[in-house]
Amino acid sequence: MTELTHPLATVPQDELVARAEADPLRPRFHFVSPAGWLNDPNGVSHWNGTYHLFYQYNPEGAFHHRIQWGHATSTDLVTWIDQPVALEPSEGPDAEGCWSGVLVNDGGTPTLVYSGRAEGKELPCVAVGTPDLLSWTKDPGNPVIGAPPAGVDITAYRDHCVWREGSKWRQLVGSGIRHLGGTAFLYESPDLRSWDYLGPLFIGDASQGDPADTDWTGTMWECVDLFRAGQGSLGSAPADGSPDVLVFSAWDDGETRHPLYWTGRYAGDTFEPDALHRLDYGGRFFYAPQSFHDESNRRVMFGWMQEGRSDAAMVEAGWSGVMSLPRVTTLAKDGTLEFAPVPEVEKLRRSHVSVPGHVMVGAGTSVETGVSGNQLDLELDVQLAPGAEVRLGVLTSSDGAEETVIVLSRAADGGLTGTLRLDRSRSSLDPAVDGDDKSGPLPMTDGRVRLRVLVDRSAVEIFANGKPLTARVYPTLDGGRVTLAATEGSARLLSFDAWTMAGIFDSIRTLVPEGL
Repeated sequence: MTELTHPLATVPQDELVARAEADPLRPRFHFVSPAGWLNDPNGVSHWNGTYHLFYQYNPEGAFHHRIQWGHATSTDLVTWIDQPVALEPSEGPDAEGCWSGVLVNDGGTPTLVYSGRAEGKELPCVAVGTPDLLSWTKDPGNPVIGAPPAGVDITAYRDHCVWREGSKWRQLVGSGIRHLGGTAFLYESPDLRSWDYLGPLFIGDASQGDPADTDWTGTMWECVDLFRAGQGSLGSAPADGSPDVLVFSAWDDGETRHPLYWTGRYAGDTFEPDALHRLDYGGRFFYAPQSFHDESNRRVMFGWMQEGRSDAAMVEAGWSGVMSLPRVTTLAKDGTLEFAPVPEVEKLRRSHVSVPGHVMVGAGTSVETGVSGNQLDLELDVQLAPGAEVRLGVLTSSDGAEETVIVLSRAADGGLTGTLRLDRSRSSLDPAVDGDDKSGPLPMTDGRVRLRVLVDRSAVEIFANGKPLTARVYPTLDGGRVTLAATEGSARLLSFDAWTMAGIFDSIRTLVPEGL
C-alpha cells in the first residue's frame, strides 16, 4: 500500500503555495491548482448554470501521489473559484487514490464515476453529491465493478466515459489487451451500480506503426471519450450524417504519449472506425482530454498541459501541471474536428494593438509589430504564396538568445495543405527542458492561414485554421518581444491584432480577473 506521506512532502502548505505564486513561469490566465500537482481534467460539466472543473490533484507537492479530486467552479469558463476537495482517498477501494472519472446526472442526482486505486490496481467506484456539487458520499458498494473482464490479459484498466442510452446507462473503461493494443471495454447498467460486461468496443493494433510515430495508438487507451460530433445523441441514427468520435490518450508501459481520435460509427455494442486523427499536434502537452455539452449546446473540451521540465524543478517550484483553456469542438467539412478557444476568453483582453497589413517578400523580410509581453492573445490572418514560409516569434529576449517560433509553410506546388510547426530549439537556455519540435499538417485553401496564439508564461496554445498545437516553454531571460518575418518566398499579412491578457489570480486564489 502507498505510504500516506510521500518522502518529498516536506514543505509546509503555506510555503508550497508561496513558492508556486512566486514562480515567474506559472501561468496567470490558465487554470492552475493552488499549489502541488495537477493532472487530468475530470467531471467537466455545466450544472444548473455553473461550470464545474474537477481535476487530479495532490496538494502535498508537485509530484504524483495519493491523488485527490480538486474542484473549481465558474459561471463563464474564465474566472474560477477554488472549492473544497471533492474526493480524497479513504480506507477501502480508493485508499491509494481517487483517479480519473466523469460526472453524470442520475435523475437529478449528481454522480461521479471514478477509478479508485487500492493495492496497486484501479477499479470503478461511484460517489453521489449534494445539489451544489460541493459534498460527496462514496457508495458503500464500491467498487461497482469488482475486476476487469475475466480471461483477458490487460495492460491497465482505468478511466471512464459514461452516458445514458434509452433506459440504460453505458460505460467505457479504458484498457489494453496485451500483445494486441489499446481498447475500451463496454458495460451496461440500469442504476450505475450493477454493471454487465458487453465486450470491447473496439481494439487497436499496437503492431501498426512505430512507437515513435505521432499517431501510434499505444498499448493502452487512457481517458476514453465517446461522443456524436454533430446533431443527435449516441446510439441514434444521425440525421445529418455526422460521425461519432472516440477520443483516447495513447499510453505505453507507464509513459504518456499523445491524444488521438477515431471518427466512425458507434452502433449496438461496437465502434466501426473510418479514420484515425491526431487531436493536438503538441502530443503529450494536451493529454487526457475530456469534453462535455454545455447549456448552449457547445461541446467544450479541456486537456492537461503537462510539464516539460525535470521532476526536481517541479518540486522546487512547488507546482506542476496546467489546465488548457477550454476549447470549442466543431465538425469540419472534411469530417475532422476543429478547435477554438471559447469566446469567453476574450473578456481577459487588454491593451489592443493592431498592425497594418504588409506584403512580405523574400528571406529576412520582417514586420515591426511593436508587441511584447508574456501574457498575450495574438490573431493573425496571413496568405502564403507557394513555397513561402512565415515565422512568428514570441517570448523573444532582448538579445535574441531565447525565442519560441511558430512556423507556417506552404509547399512549392501550391497544394491545399501546408505545415504548422513550433520551433522550441531556442525557447530556453536551460538544457534540461523539453525542446523538441512539434508539427502537423495544416489545411490552407489558397495559402490562407488564420492563426491564433495564446501565450501565458510557460503555456502556449496555437490554433491555425482550426488545428491546435499545445506546448510548454521555459524561458530563463526577461523579455517577450513578438517578431514576424518571411523567411522563404512571399506572404501577405492581411491583419494582425494583439492584446495583453489579464491574470485571473492576483493573490493565492482570486475570483475575478484584474480590471473586471
